[in-house]
This record gives sequence, structure tokens and C-alpha cells, in this order.
Amino acid sequence: MSSPVYVAGLGVISAIGNNVAENLAALKSGKAGMADITYLQTRYKHEIPAAEVKFNNSQLAAMAGFPEHISRTALLSSIAAKEALEDSAIKNIGGLRIGFISANTVGGMDKSEHFYEDFLKDNQRGDLLDVVNHGCGNITELVADQLEINSYVTTISTACSSSANAIFFGARLIRAGILDAVVAGGTDAFTRFTLNGFNTLMILDRKFCKPFDENREGLNLGEGAGYVVLVSDKIAKQLDKELYGKLSGYDNSNDAYHQTATSPEGDGPYMAMQGALKRAGLQPSDIGYINLHGTGTPNNDQSEGTAVMRLFDGNYPPMSSTKSFTGHTLGASGGIEAVFSLLALKHGLVFPNLRFETQMKELPFSPQTELLTDQPINHVLSNSFGFGGNCSSLIFSKA
Repeated sequence: MSSPVYVAGLGVISAIGNNVAENLAALKSGKAGMADITYLQTRYKHEIPAAEVKFNNSQLAAMAGFPEHISRTALLSSIAAKEALEDSAIKNIGGLRIGFISANTVGGMDKSEHFYEDFLKDNQRGDLLDVVNHGCGNITELVADQLEINSYVTTISTACSSSANAIFFGARLIRAGILDAVVAGGTDAFTRFTLNGFNTLMILDRKFCKPFDENREGLNLGEGAGYVVLVSDKIAKQLDKELYGKLSGYDNSNDAYHQTATSPEGDGPYMAMQGALKRAGLQPSDIGYINLHGTGTPNNDQSEGTAVMRLFDGNYPPMSSTKSFTGHTLGASGGIEAVFSLLALKHGLVFPNLRFETQMKELPFSPQTELLTDQPINHVLSNSFGFGGNCSSLIFSKA
């Protein structure tokens, strides 16, 4: 792969921590973020667990430097994106062509829900500030303005592969010579719309999820934001810091099987992983760790597992789903898990797949259940698969 694109900065906020250091500590200690729903106002508060960020909107607004009426989606984005940019050690943003490519799927839905609750009772009520930033793109623009990034700003919304697509789109812009650096990833807040929607699909686990377990019953929803700062080879050489790695491979494929399910044969996941390996110039045996999409639903885990079985053909690297820690953060998941994959690469770690007990009968392998340290990992594969068959895989490699 010509024109290498390096990762210079990381930023994340999730149910297991408010920054990179806290997330890493939780991953190493096996501390999951699921609990009874606390901050979202819903009838399912004591019925369905979720992985919420452990702050209310007022607290997040203070951390983000935004007024309280701003959507939780933007607040989470701001916190993680600023951490990533600061971590990158880029000193002169104004002198660079820098982009902000951010993914989300709910936009300002959290605030819109509050507006319509009041409006439907009385059409003279409801604060219009709650709906002015409803669109997914509005969230990106709010944070880009705060970061003072204006060379290139856009939003990706392809369901649960959104953040992964944002990251490799950013890499393509750098490789094409259009940008010098990109803050790329995504964000999503927990909303009643997504909770009720996934509940209608009957794929929510009433207990803490257990991805890739024979007796899995569904996913836990989560929220958060994760970003990486991608830089060109030229910028990388100017930075006075150790790089996290490089984005060596990526691919987006679509199996066109079903609106909300991937094919039983795992065609979309298989093509995405195979395409990422081809772009990176790697063989399956080169992968040292797979960060699985691993939602915990019967369809997803069977489909992804079948694709892994087809591609790796008996030579299976350690793998796990970190959604067993963070829940499924939807549009943010690819960004959050890119951060986790880069931490695995840098520190030689394989994170555990929490609560796994029984191997799936369709698969000849199981996920890793204990933390592995000091692993000789040179390449990490991170999977993000979304509704509509939109499947993406990223490969991060040692710089």
C-alpha cells in the first residue's frame, strides 16, 4: 500500500471511561460499562440494561465547553475529538489542510425527543433549540467549528459501519493529497428512538450481552465517541511523538442480503476482511488480533463467525468483541474500536470477550476470555458491520 497514512492521536469516551487512559484501564481489568439505564428517560429503566456514559448532559456540556441545549451526541463527539487532536501533538492546525470526518446515526435525536414530548401535549410548547440541530450533519458541524477545522468537513452515516467508513475515507483523502491530516471517527448518544427500535427487532438482551456464546440472546446498546488523528507521511515526520501505527488496509463491501441482517454465509463480512487484507498486502496468517464486530445477536455472530472461518481456514488468531465492555455504540462503534485496536497494537494486548461460556456449535473456535499481554502483534483487524449489509474492515499495522 503506497502513501502510508499514520495514526498520531487517539480520543475516546464510553461507558467504561472518559478518556483513552480510563478505557484502557477498564479493558485490562475486565470492567464492563453495562448497568440499569440511569440518564435516558424511558419505561425500560429497570428492564433493559445499557452502557451509558456516566455523566448527565449538564456535566458533559461543562466538559465539552458547549451550552446545555446542545445534543448529547455532539457533547460526546467534542470530548473525544479534542482529546485525539491534543494527543496528536500537531502544533499548527491553522497551517495545515486538516479535515473532520465524523460519523453518527442519531444526530440530535435525543433533544428532538424532548421537544416532541412537550409539543404533542400542546403545540404551543416545546423549545425550538431542541430541534435546530436534529440532523446528523449538524452534529459534525458544531464540533468542527469548535475545533476550528474548516478545510474539509463531512458526515458519514452508514449504520454501524459509519465510523470505520469515516476513518478510511479520511485516509483516502490524505493519500490523494487533498488533506494533510484528518480527525476521523464517530459518535452516537443513547436515545429512546434507538432503544425502542432495537427492542422492536427483538434483539436486545435483558441481561449483560455475551457475544459469540452459544446461548447469546442479543445486544446491549451503548453510547460514546471515538476518534483517531490520521496524518500523512510528511506530517508524521514532523511530529515529536511516537505514532500508534498506520492504517494499512481497509474495505467496504455489501452483501445486499437483508435490511437488518447479514447473510448466513457471511458474504459481506468475508468480502470486507478479504478486501482489507488485499489492500494491505497481507495474508490472514499475518493478523495478530481480530477486534470482532461481535454484537451478541444470533444472526451477527453466526454470520461474522462463518466469515472468519472461511477466511482464516483453521489458522485463527486471538479474537474478541469489546462490545462486551461498551455495548453496541452504533455509529460510534467503529471509531471506539479503532482506538481499542490501536491500543492492542501498541501495547501487545488481546482484550477479553467478557461473559463467554459456551462455544457456538457452528464454529470451530472461541473468542479469547482472558487478557493476553506481551503479544507479538504486528497487525490488528477491526470489523464494523451495519444494517443494509454495509460491511467494513480496517487493518492497523505497526508503523
